[in-house]
Amino acid sequence: MLTTILLIGLIILVILNIVLLITKKTPNHSDELKPDLIKLDAGLSRVDTLIREEFGRNREENQKSFKDNREELSNKQETIRKNTEDNLKEIRETMERKLQTLQEENVRKLDEMRKVVDEKLQETVEKRFNESFKMISERLEQVHKGLGEMQSLASGVGDLKKVLTNVKTRGNLGEIQLGAILEQILSPEQYDQNAVIKENSQERVEYVIKLPGKNSNNRPLLLPIDSKFPNEDYQRLIEAYDRITELSTRDVETISKQFENSVKKNAKDIREKYIYPPVTTDFAIMFVPTEGLYAEILRRTGLFETLQRDFKITVVGPTNLVAFLSSLQMGFKTLAIEKRSSEVWEILGAVKTEFGNFGAVLEKTKKKLQEATHVIDTAGIRSRVIERKLRTVQELPQEQTLALLGESIEIEEDNEIDFTASPSS
Repeated sequence: MLTTILLIGLIILVILNIVLLITKKTPNHSDELKPDLIKLDAGLSRVDTLIREEFGRNREENQKSFKDNREELSNKQETIRKNTEDNLKEIRETMERKLQTLQEENVRKLDEMRKVVDEKLQETVEKRFNESFKMISERLEQVHKGLGEMQSLASGVGDLKKVLTNVKTRGNLGEIQLGAILEQILSPEQYDQNAVIKENSQERVEYVIKLPGKNSNNRPLLLPIDSKFPNEDYQRLIEAYDRITELSTRDVETISKQFENSVKKNAKDIREKYIYPPVTTDFAIMFVPTEGLYAEILRRTGLFETLQRDFKITVVGPTNLVAFLSSLQMGFKTLAIEKRSSEVWEILGAVKTEFGNFGAVLEKTKKKLQEATHVIDTAGIRSRVIERKLRTVQELPQEQTLALLGESIEIEEDNEIDFTASPSS
């Protein structure tokens, strides 16, 4: 509609311009045309007014249409938003229900597991408690007996002190203690007593451990162990500690130095007499029979390291002797295993080849067994055919059957009949 009015207006404007041009070219007729021009101006004004009114109405209609579209779009967006919120709410509620159900199920299962664990734990605790109580009762009884024995042993402490003052007796005591420990942890084939290290020598080490592996002479590698008990110097050092307030620092240092020199002298004797590679290892063990003496050697700054570095001697006590020997044996076993690994691989290769042959033999045996099973199944089928054929045969009396088959019938007390077949004539 608006386009049509605009076209009409343009046409009128064109006509008006033509008339004006004609008027300019013919000025004499201008007076005659004035009324027409006035009418034309009025028409143009009216057309302009109509155009403006139509344009205003179109603008209002467009604005109203835009407003309606915007409101409709807003309503649709609000509807979509509400639907989305409702869907999300429903999904959230569903998830909450699922989570609640899952949580309740987990709680229930946890309660069941807790009950089972509590029952098992209670049963185990009661069992352990009863066992512990029984063990404690037995230990208390043993302690009670031990107290009586300790009272009887207390009277012999003085005699033991006298024994320890004798150097020979003290050495025998350390050797006996060392032998008792080795006897508990090693088999007789794993160690020797009073062994000769060097040929054509009178020196004998108290004990040697046969370590895994071989030396250059294809003999077991020996680890010398000798017991030492420098009791006099150790006792003087203990007395000096007790009288440290009475003695001067110089006197205590002198006594400590004497103790260290005594330990080093014993280590030097072991090195010179018993370390003889390749028959033995390049180090030896000095066993001290008391934990106090061993702790004092460790307490001296640098003494233990000096014995290892300068004399190739490792000091052990009754407690750590077992652990030290176990670690040495494990190390030497590892070395022996590494040396024999190639032989083991060769043996495994041979075993693999032989196992392949064994598989072939086993396959043949399987085929034979299958054939035998087939033959047995065929015999079973034939036996059933024979049984069906024999059903029509009339049975003979029992006496005649016994006469023909030569079988004896024994009637048991429980009315069972035992047929014992005898060789047929």
